[in-house]
Amino acid sequence: MKIFYVYILECSDKTFYTGITSSLSKRVESHASGKYLDSYTFSRRPIKLVFYCEFTDPNMAIDVEKQIKKWSRAKKRALIDGNYEQLPNLAKKKF
Repeated sequence: MKIFYVYILECSDKTFYTGITSSLSKRVESHASGKYLDSYTFSRRPIKLVFYCEFTDPNMAIDVEKQIKKWSRAKKRALIDGNYEQLPNLAKKKF
């Protein structure tokens, strides 16, 4: 069974990059080495893997990646830190 990973990298400028892959170690290495000149992380190296989760369903992994990309920095930080109880209360927009 193939495993898919949704991951979050913390860049040197303290921004987060969220992605999806079926080979986590290879993908992190490609970010770290600057393999792709046009990638978000190229000019923000060094990067650090701060979170990942595994999926067997690629569609679910894609949905979760899209969801996380829409989250605020605070909500991503709560996920990274394992503060799951805070997630429902951290909205992207302040009302």
